[in-house]
Formats: sequence, structure tokens, C-alpha cells
Amino acid sequence: MTTAKRDHPAGPPWSVPVRIDEVPEAGRHFDLVADERTRAAVAELAGLRSLTQLVASLDLIRRGRNDLRVVGHVSATVGQVCVVSLEPLEQALEEPIDVTFSPQASATASESADEIEIPPEGGPEPLIDGKIDIGALATEFLILGIDLYPRKPEAKFEPPLPADEAQHPFAALAALKKRDGEQ
Repeated sequence: MTTAKRDHPAGPPWSVPVRIDEVPEAGRHFDLVADERTRAAVAELAGLRSLTQLVASLDLIRRGRNDLRVVGHVSATVGQVCVVSLEPLEQALEEPIDVTFSPQASATASESADEIEIPPEGGPEPLIDGKIDIGALATEFLILGIDLYPRKPEAKFEPPLPADEAQHPFAALAALKKRDGEQ
């Protein structure tokens, strides 16, 4: 297993760069395990209460001379807050990863800083300077898989009942209707 550590604060919180020339024709397998410091940085980036486990299992496969396909999954145990009860909760997360990288995708992007060309959906991602960052890729897929509105299974929202009939939301309208009806 490869233990990934955070290189520097300016870069991604989980960085494991791999050059395409480090991947043999038969492919290469990576088992990544984020250390405590990296998990804390990823949790902060993702807006999580905690991130007690973060691992990725990835196969890098050459496609032709210059393209690279990454297949695998990222697994995590994320700590969040229930949107109903506001109690802490932990959830297991498993996100599949299947992405192709190509230097042609980066070559189609405009050199001008004013223009950015986004590759079509389902097309290859850019392979920049002959390398990819599989730690950053795993982080992206983790963030995409996080439930934005986590809810404990037994949590039920019940709005508070007004103690007085005059306090309900439409009390002012009822008073106006009653006043207009009396005239």
C-alpha cells in the first residue's frame, strides 16, 4: 500500500502524481491510504465534520502510446451533521472511478487565458505535462459522492405547533378577512 502525505499547503490536500512513463504497458495498480493530516485537510476542503477513513484502489491502464485510463474506487467514512436533527452522523461512501486522460484533450484547449474550452461530456480529461494526480482525482470523486443533505434514517421533521391560534402563519390574513367581512 502507498501512504499518501500532503506535500505542501498550496497544492491539493491529497497529492499522488504519476507520470505516464511510470505506467508499464501491462498497467499499474495503486492502493492509496490517506494519513491523518491529509484526511483533516480533505475534510476541511469538503466541509465535513470528520473523515475517519479515506482509501483509493486504482488501476492505471495505458491506452495506446499517450492515453491513460484510471479505473477503481475511492472509499471513505465521512462525518457530517444530520440536516433534520443536527446530530452528528457517520456514513460510508464508495465512489467508482473511471476516467480517461489524453494529451490531445489538453492540446484542444486554447492557449489564450481569455478562452477556456471544456471537453465534451464523456470525452477524455487533459493529460498535462505527461502526468496525472491520482490523489487529487480520488479527492474529486469523494467530494462528488458526498450527500449534500445527510439525514439519519430515523430523523423526522415535525414543524413546531403554534401555542396560540393567533400565532399561525396566516393569522394576519385571517384577521384581515374577518375585518373586511364585517364592513
